[in-house]
Amino acid sequence: MQTIDWIILAGTLAFIVIYGVYKTRGSKDVQDYIRGGNEARWWTVGLSVMATQASAITFLSTPGQAFHDGMGFVQFYFGLPIAMIIICMVFIPIYYRLEVYTAYEYLESRFDRKTRTLTALLFLIQRGLAAGITIFAPAIILSAVLGWNLTTLNIIIGILVTIYTVSGGTKAVNVTQKQQMAVIFFGMVAALILIIQYLPEEISFTEALEIAGASGKLDVIDFSFDFDNRYTFWSGIIGGTFLALSYFGTDQSQVQRYLSGKSVRQSQLGLIFNGLLKVPMQFFILLVGVMVFVFYQFNYSPLNFNPAATNAVNTSEFSSEYNKLQEELKQIQDQKQQKSLSYANAGKFSEGDRESFKNDLVQLNAAELQVRQEATHLIEEADPLIETNDKDYVFIHFILNNLPRGLIGLLLAVILSAAMSSTASELNALASTTMIDLYKRNVEEKTQRHYVRMSKFFTLCWGLIAISVASIADLFDNLIQLVNIIGSIFYGNVLGIFLLAFFIKYVKGTAVFIAALITQAIIIRLYFQEVMPYLWLNLSGCFLVISLAVILQIILPKMSKKLTDL
Repeated sequence: MQTIDWIILAGTLAFIVIYGVYKTRGSKDVQDYIRGGNEARWWTVGLSVMATQASAITFLSTPGQAFHDGMGFVQFYFGLPIAMIIICMVFIPIYYRLEVYTAYEYLESRFDRKTRTLTALLFLIQRGLAAGITIFAPAIILSAVLGWNLTTLNIIIGILVTIYTVSGGTKAVNVTQKQQMAVIFFGMVAALILIIQYLPEEISFTEALEIAGASGKLDVIDFSFDFDNRYTFWSGIIGGTFLALSYFGTDQSQVQRYLSGKSVRQSQLGLIFNGLLKVPMQFFILLVGVMVFVFYQFNYSPLNFNPAATNAVNTSEFSSEYNKLQEELKQIQDQKQQKSLSYANAGKFSEGDRESFKNDLVQLNAAELQVRQEATHLIEEADPLIETNDKDYVFIHFILNNLPRGLIGLLLAVILSAAMSSTASELNALASTTMIDLYKRNVEEKTQRHYVRMSKFFTLCWGLIAISVASIADLFDNLIQLVNIIGSIFYGNVLGIFLLAFFIKYVKGTAVFIAALITQAIIIRLYFQEVMPYLWLNLSGCFLVISLAVILQIILPKMSKKLTDL
């Protein structure tokens, strides 16, 4: 990184923090601090909802996901527009009519205090873990690539976001997220344009897509019912709908974003805006990853994109074997470059020639995958503790080694801005839930000033907890999947509780409370036994808690009557 990159990076982050503190200083009461005074217009709501979901993990992991596995991950979001419509029709009017600060307040009036408390605790557990991961994701990758101290990075990111979130509450989150999304959109568009320009002159954008398609990277939709495949049309449209309903309809980090809307209509328009833009945005980010894949068809790439893994094996007894594999990879990449150029120009040849070129590319890709797997085994032999999964390192490697000065700083600002925007929403929601659903509900009446002060204190506490979680976290198969897995373990259960509250009026609190405890235990067991892909846990958890609650509501009164008769 050059001086100009440091200036752009530091200047962008400093501006966001200072602007957020300045614009939102001096909240007078809980209404102002937690619901932002209900001043947000629909575009602010929509961008805030989007920025909350689009963490740094999105911009680090998603391109790497596309680089390795293609565009199929976009199916994960197919259920989101459906969920937005349902939430606008059902959830938002109820929340506004009851004038709640958190989604879980409604559950006490519908069921009882213990059900409200349990649901709030389920949210606090899963969102507390996720907040730490949204800090940890950019920190570990920037640490490995730039050589920065990991713990220091966790602390810096955590402190920056905690400062303005504590200062201004929900309004500060909404205000800063507009600036953060502007930085993110500009940076990603600039990255795509430059990737296309870096391709050989004879390779047009259309021809680049031809090469990607020949390698199977543009296989967007899979209609199979294969449970071994996490991302299919059906898992996205069914499991994705239930996940999005749970996340946007019951997760306080999202509910708080649209409860700050100026009216029901403004909140609904904000969610519809998010629903219309989210799938194209994810498609675009995946496309960036696919174009990075095409770029490396004409440029040498490392055996493993994680520099820490490369360093570990190069300083071990396996270094000579690793170097031989690197040479073998270069030979394969030379052949792929020649074949890719031929395939891009295959329009001059017969259909049989085109199919032949495609088969050659498929075989070369398989040979490359085999070499990379052998390299992974060597890295594991050299250091069993090192992270060999490099999906989350692909895009940052491309940024640091290929983009011009200045733009590197901007793209790093994109990653850190995304981390800050998502973490700010999470800290804000965690503090609001702690204050409203646990603290305020269980202490004697206090002044508005006291509640604002306690909200800031809880925000600070959750900021410290998130930093702590980030400091002890570790990489998973893929960070963006890890966040969604954590959500899927809890969200189906929570969504089922809310659907019971909305639509099945004869079911009471005790039945729901017991059903929720049983369901959570079962879903956790199903996940660890790998019974089904994680997206289906949302559907399973939702239907399981509803079914159990209905059955228990029939059984419990009869049991109670028998005990009374005895």
